[in-house]
Amino acid sequence: MSSAEKKYAMDAPRVEVEEAGLEAGSSQNAVQNADDALLAQLGYKSEFKRHITLVESFAVVLSILTPLTSVTVTFPFPLVAGGHVGMVFGWIIPCVLTMSVAASIAEMTSAMPTSGGLYYFAARLAPPRWAPLACWITGWANVTGQVVLMCSSDYLTAQVIVTALSVGSDGAINLSLGATYGITLALLFSHGVVCSSATGVLARINVVYVIISVGTCIALAISLLVCSGDQRVSAETAFTMFENNTGWANEGWAFLLSFYAPMWCMVGYDSAAHLSEETTGAARVAPIAIVTAVGTASLLGWLLYIAISFATASVPHLLATDFPIPAGQLYLDVLGKRGMLAVWSILIVVLYASGAAQGVDASRVIFAFSRDNALPGSEWWKKVHPYTNTPVNAVWLVMALCAVLAVLGFSTSALNSLAGASIIALYVSYATPIVLKLTTGRKTFQPGPFSLGKWSAPVNIVAVAWTCFITVLFVFPSGRNPTAETMNYSIVVLLAVFAFAGLSWIFSARRWFEGPVRTIAPDDTAADGISKVKEKDNALSEE
Repeated sequence: MSSAEKKYAMDAPRVEVEEAGLEAGSSQNAVQNADDALLAQLGYKSEFKRHITLVESFAVVLSILTPLTSVTVTFPFPLVAGGHVGMVFGWIIPCVLTMSVAASIAEMTSAMPTSGGLYYFAARLAPPRWAPLACWITGWANVTGQVVLMCSSDYLTAQVIVTALSVGSDGAINLSLGATYGITLALLFSHGVVCSSATGVLARINVVYVIISVGTCIALAISLLVCSGDQRVSAETAFTMFENNTGWANEGWAFLLSFYAPMWCMVGYDSAAHLSEETTGAARVAPIAIVTAVGTASLLGWLLYIAISFATASVPHLLATDFPIPAGQLYLDVLGKRGMLAVWSILIVVLYASGAAQGVDASRVIFAFSRDNALPGSEWWKKVHPYTNTPVNAVWLVMALCAVLAVLGFSTSALNSLAGASIIALYVSYATPIVLKLTTGRKTFQPGPFSLGKWSAPVNIVAVAWTCFITVLFVFPSGRNPTAETMNYSIVVLLAVFAFAGLSWIFSARRWFEGPVRTIAPDDTAADGISKVKEKDNALSEE
């Protein structure tokens, strides 16, 4: 067996998680020791404090998915592509299919709970000869998607703030694109400060934000149903009325374009994997957080869209609004100015929390990829601050890159294309290890405590098929006969990213990039890992 084969072989002894302290009722120290012993088996020493619990991990993932804001800001997609039918069925159908992707990622996260997440899975499941390349492509796709998602989140928050100022002043305040960019920079700076803080604190704050978000989502759905009064449409209209405003003649294709809405929401749930090295009982907690958060977001978003469908008396009226976010017009019509501003204010708070969670997630991806020496300046980005125990340098790199990308906000088409490309890039990074698990890794993959059992292969196949379908869907323009302004440039962005990754591999990286790099001696046993953790715990308690 070659050195590469030894490095990536999946048949090496694994920590028996059940016996290492992850069974129910184990003490926190025992569970954390088992976590770090498993991490040592995967090749890494523990560098973070494990302060994240199941509730907090779930909160972080749900904060990124944030159904309240996702439904509000993606409302134009079903409004144009199907009307009432697009709102109700254009949401739930993709959510059900996306669960297959989430479950597949959750199963791999349980087996290999590391910050590297997807690109680490790809490296371990690929044939030894191709492991570095699989790792390289998956890593760059995930890094690109995570950073662009962070940029989109804060730019969207800035747009929501601009809309609130306009409504609150009765149109007296109308900020320019330059002012919107300035607000985005302020948000990025504040998120840089917040994301540099201790992860445990951020996770607990996210729990509060999630309670606010879920509570508001339910309250908003009830309010729309109650306050719409005589304007509320019948159940038949709410569930069956189809309106095609896309410009495409084929109504089936027009309906498929409503799938854009949930897919803009259903990204970033791999964050639980990237935070697994900071999670107690990661092999169990992280996968459960992924699946439950995706399920919760799907259900809440669907209930809110059903309420919105009932409250939408006229689709053409909402399409004709001057608001950049048509949902604002709906809330204003149904809830009045004060009600709309109340929802909008909470929306801003929830969006800010979502941006903080996404910033943490993106920085952990940067940290992990740098730990394996994949990024320029990796020595700098993989440093962990001794006081906060967080990768502060990686956090500020994310914010700096987002500040540059946000310049594209001066062109709506460019920004939307970039956001669309980020979703495709993320799903490419999701699908790659799943494909490898189905093929080259099918005999060597060893499941963790969270396993799909006999359903693993069927669920994986559905996940790959669904990913292929939405990848094709997302490169199409939203309307027929697109102009330079309405064209979907996602394919251009994607080709640029993968061309860079491919060419850099051919001319440089293939000579030096080896995939995941061990940061702990190969002969360190699980017991050694636990011993080192105990020493670290004792040192921390003395401090």
